[in-house]
This record gives sequence, structure tokens and C-alpha cells, in this order.
Amino acid sequence: MPTFVYSAQGPSGLITGELAASDRSEAFALLGKKKIQPIKLEVAGESKTPIGMAKAKKSTAAAETIKGPIKLKLPQVVLFIEELSDLVGAGIQLEPALATMERRRELSGIKTLATVLRGKVRDGMAFSKAIAATSPSFGKLFCALVSAGEASGSLSLILKRQAQYMRSLQALKSKVLSALLYPAFLIVAAVSVTLLFVVYLIPKLTEMLDSTGGSLPFAAQIILKISDTFKATWWMLILGGIAAYILGKSWISRPESAIPWARFKLRIPLFGGIFRARFYVQFLETMANLLGNGLTMVQAMQLTHQATDNPYLQQEFESVMRNVGEGVALSRALDRSAQFPPLLIDMVNVGEQTGDMPAALARAAERFDRELSKKIDTLAALIQPLIVCLMAGMVGLMAYLMMTTIFQTISSINK
Repeated sequence: MPTFVYSAQGPSGLITGELAASDRSEAFALLGKKKIQPIKLEVAGESKTPIGMAKAKKSTAAAETIKGPIKLKLPQVVLFIEELSDLVGAGIQLEPALATMERRRELSGIKTLATVLRGKVRDGMAFSKAIAATSPSFGKLFCALVSAGEASGSLSLILKRQAQYMRSLQALKSKVLSALLYPAFLIVAAVSVTLLFVVYLIPKLTEMLDSTGGSLPFAAQIILKISDTFKATWWMLILGGIAAYILGKSWISRPESAIPWARFKLRIPLFGGIFRARFYVQFLETMANLLGNGLTMVQAMQLTHQATDNPYLQQEFESVMRNVGEGVALSRALDRSAQFPPLLIDMVNVGEQTGDMPAALARAAERFDRELSKKIDTLAALIQPLIVCLMAGMVGLMAYLMMTTIFQTISSINK
């Protein structure tokens, strides 16, 4: 019976040893019964053979050719976690699972990431540390959970839950984006139509009227002056817009401006409520996910604080963390911060009374997700008619001026 040499991630950290088994499948099964996550498994002496050395060198060379962090978009992150979760959940160990993903036919960042991660895992690096050093797209929250899964032997379960969590985040961002996309298109269309009238159509009609000796309506004279000013200074306006954008971007990027800008976004009419509701859903889902994975309340809140993307709410959340660290119940700590609605605090209090906080937070997340969907639908229902009416008013005004100018031209010709 062959002897296998392994490096694995156990409850106490990285361990190595030998194991007698009939084949690799049996060796993986025996390690799985011991709740040990193998990082490297090979027949004793195999790594010294020319074929084994050639394969290892080929994998290492492929990983070394890729330099710099590998950045993935959110859909790619979700797909990577889903595929890895399916493979590990089916009983395939981590290194063979990454090897399977490395053999993907599709040339994408997922294939590249799997290649680099597999090379680092084969060298004995823990998966959580490897992914933190390779790609910033997964975040500290995911890496911390994977590290906990490696230590507890529940990596498959944590990957499955993280796949569900990332899917919910992706759906949440899609909801907010879809609510803003159509109004933005209508605004661009309205501005384009207005520029067409002001810059081209009305000046053409005024030229026709001037040739007949007629006089322009007062409103048409104002628009004509605006048109002439725009034609003479359009390049200055463009440069001014670019300069304003650069200055605004530099101001926002300053550390001392992050909190005022984040607070301003929460106060924008209509949109501020959506941004705040999105924070509530993300907070509840993250806490439910972390507590469900066995983390303590303090650890879960620390990771939730890191996952919060609004600096103002992140700062306000620090007082909640302090209170909980001092022994205050989560519901009372949330109530003291004055940033959370009474319904959310009541649902958290129910979880504290029943002793099943993850389930209570998950139910609260579903409730506030439905509320967020309603807010987005309401915003879309309000903004779209408002912009359509605004467009109709502008186009109607331009059409009125054109018709007035045409009638005056005809009257001047008849005279």
C-alpha cells in the first residue's frame, strides 16, 4: 500500500505528515474524516521524480508570469465562489478543485486566479492568505471567513454561504443601478433635444425671419442670445466642466472630505433613503452570515464595520461596536446610535429574546430587502413621469417658439 505525504490546514494551523492509503481518493477521504483540509497530497518520493518536478515547475512558472493583483468584477467573484463551493462541497479537496478551475476553457480572470492560487496553495500557503495576497476583489470579510473555515474544517459550508451572500449583494447593487439608469438616460435625452433646438433649429428660423425684416419674439431673442453665447464659449464651458469635475473628484478623494460627502449622499432627496435602506440590508445580511458561521458578536461587528462602504455610517457604527464591547445588548446599542429605524431594532430584540440571532437577522434582512425594493419601485415611478414632464415642457416651449417665429415670418412676407 503506497504512503502519501501531505501538508494540510488543521485546527491548530499548518501540519504535515504521512498516510497509508490504497489511492489518492482514499487518502482524501481519510483526511476528511479527521476534519483536515489537505493543501498538498502526493505519493512519498513522487515529488522527486522528473515528471513530478516538471509539473511543479510548469505550475510555478505559470503563476510567476502573472504579476500584480488580479482584479475581478463582482459577477466574476460570485461565479468563482460558486464554482469553488460546488467542487469542495462535492468532496473534492481544495488543490484538485483549483486545478479543475484552472482547466476552464474560458479565458478569463477566474482561470488566471485559479492558476495563481493553486501555485501558492501547493507551496503550503493557506488559502485565505493566498487569496488575500492575490486579489483585492474578495475583501477582508471573505478572507476572514475562509480563514475561520480552514481552522474549523468547515470550508465547504462557509463557501456555500458566502456564495449565497455574494449573490444577494449582486442583486442589491443591480436593483439600485436599474433604478438610476433609466432616469439618467431621460436626462441625457432631454439635454440633447434642448441643445438641438437652441443651437441649430431656432437660429435657422431667426435667420429666415431676419431676411423678411420681421421682429423676433422676446423669448426667442433670449434663446438666440443664449445660443450665440454657447457657440462662442462652448470650449470654455467644456474646460470649465472638466476642471470642476477634477476639483470635485480631488476634494472627494481627500480623507477629510469622505465623511461630509458620505453624509451629504444620505441627505439627497429620494436617493438618500435608498442608500440608507441598502446599508440596513447589507448590515443585517452580513451579521446573519457571520453569526451563522460561528463567529462571536464582537468579531462579527468588527468585520461588518470593515464591510460598510459609507464612511459616515462606518463612523457611526463605531459607537455601536464600543457599546457591544462593553456588554450592552445589540438592540440597545443600535437604539443609542440613532441611525437605525425602530422596526430593525425591534426585530433584533426578538432575536436576542429567542436566542436565535442569525435567524432573526436573516428574517429582518428579508423584510428590509422587500422595503428596499418598494423604495426603488417608488423612486422609478416618481422620477420617470417627472423627467418626461420636464422634457415635454422644454420641447413644447421650443416648439412654441419655432411656430411663433414661423407665423411671424409668414406674416412679414404677406405684408
